[in-house]
Amino acid sequence: MITGVGQVFSSPKAFRDALHKYAIANSFMYRFIKNDGSRVTAECTVEDCPWRIHASRSSAKQKFMIKKMNDIHTCGKELSKESRRLASQRWVASIIKDKLRDTPNYRPKDIAKDLQQEYGLSLNYSQAWRGKFIAKKELHNSHEEAFSQLSWFCERIIDTNPGSVATLHTSDDSRFCFFVTFRASLYGFEHGCRPLLFLDGLSLKANKQWKLLAATAVDGQNDIYPVAFCVLDSEASENWHWFLVQLKSAFTLSHAITFVSSSQNGLEELPEVFADSFHGYSEQHLIENFKKEMDESWTQELKDKMVGHLKRAICACKVDEFNESIENIRIQSKELAEWVLGMKPEFWSDAFFKGLRYGHYSSGAAEIFNDWVSTRYEPSVLQIVDILRCKLMEMMYSRHESSNTWTEGLVPSANQKVQEEMIKARSLSVACSSDCVFEVSDESTNVINIKTRECTCRRWQVTGLPCMHALAVLERTNGCIYDYCSKYLLTECYRHAYSLSINPIPDVGGPVFADSFHAATTCPPRTRRLAGRPKEKPAEPRIIIKRAVRCSKCQGLGHNKQTCKAQI
Repeated sequence: MITGVGQVFSSPKAFRDALHKYAIANSFMYRFIKNDGSRVTAECTVEDCPWRIHASRSSAKQKFMIKKMNDIHTCGKELSKESRRLASQRWVASIIKDKLRDTPNYRPKDIAKDLQQEYGLSLNYSQAWRGKFIAKKELHNSHEEAFSQLSWFCERIIDTNPGSVATLHTSDDSRFCFFVTFRASLYGFEHGCRPLLFLDGLSLKANKQWKLLAATAVDGQNDIYPVAFCVLDSEASENWHWFLVQLKSAFTLSHAITFVSSSQNGLEELPEVFADSFHGYSEQHLIENFKKEMDESWTQELKDKMVGHLKRAICACKVDEFNESIENIRIQSKELAEWVLGMKPEFWSDAFFKGLRYGHYSSGAAEIFNDWVSTRYEPSVLQIVDILRCKLMEMMYSRHESSNTWTEGLVPSANQKVQEEMIKARSLSVACSSDCVFEVSDESTNVINIKTRECTCRRWQVTGLPCMHALAVLERTNGCIYDYCSKYLLTECYRHAYSLSINPIPDVGGPVFADSFHAATTCPPRTRRLAGRPKEKPAEPRIIIKRAVRCSKCQGLGHNKQTCKAQI
């Protein structure tokens, strides 16, 4: 939880949570000296104990980092019993909440055992039970609150953005999935983006209780283009299937789409829903698994070199280039080369892949969505969806405005690439075979067919942009470069992607329900018992039964022997 100087946290809250767990696990009490949004300083509560820690934001990367730490305790940690006060019932609930969500039958006996192993806490059965009770109550309330809010938000999205799709699906075990795609995003993808979608499942740093499934495209400028997303509480296979079904029903495309995803996330469900499309593995997922195959005996320099060979195998346009990269891996490790071949290159290498990825092999959806959703506070599911809507609305507008200033027929990134390749093309020799077939020679000989837009180097087919061999032919024949580029790289097509806008949604902060049905589904505010004894006395019972007093001297009723007047 706390490793030392240089450790980075996503926010001050994340650091305070880690410090709290660290103090419980190491049996000591601490107090804050400074505690705000930019710096946190804490020290041991025992006088003269030198333990101290300081964390603040880094000036360069604006990340919250531990700057100073004295990890020496002279107090002997004698406050082990007192430090148990940090492990309150709500803290226990926060620790077990994630596991309880995945394992509803998590027993108090197992909770106490796990906390003993992880934090050294000795909880009895009733303490573990109370922690589980609070966690279950919080999970149940969050689901009820989310469902009541999202039901209202679905209607607002459709009312303010006609043509959009907003669907809320619930199950018997109180789980739900909320699918959203805006009309502007659908139209922009179908008319201005390449038929390429990346499927990502990610956890938001701001609120790890909710998962996000996202379908993102790439525009002509190679920027991420969110098409649809789904907020849910479990990234299960049935939820992926439901997400893909909703995505297919929202599309009006007649041509095939190329999907790129990790083999675990959604790819197994794709053939059932999008039967005529192409499915590929994500480069990021493949490289992560590739690194796991190399143990600690490999040096970091050699690991980087092997990853470079794998990347060249992924981007290889020809089989010869692919085989050359595999042989370079085989020189260092035959087992590693066989592992790469066993990962089915037809799903991830351009040399064998039948779909078109246009030079894009993974998406940055996780970074984009986490940057959009702030980690300063823990947003609700309604706030998460509306934050994403606002960011999409701003993105559509800003990119539309910037494209209006372009004067070239190609988008700026494609135009720059063509200019760089044109410099190389001027040194090539071109021989004509017919009106549309040419032979271009450099270190090797390549055949170009400008009618079918094909080159034997295959880079034209893979990227959608004429390679240097094709540019050499077009310069000789005075052909218009724009006519031989993919339409998705044209400025006009880019403007189609951002031609529609996402409309604002008023009153998102709090839905106001007019009918009693919606009012009944709204959860009441959470109440908490105040500390201390109640101010008001409890009401007396209606029937008061008093025991009669009997004297022990005279056996009479109504007095005792001290006040007895009878003579003995």
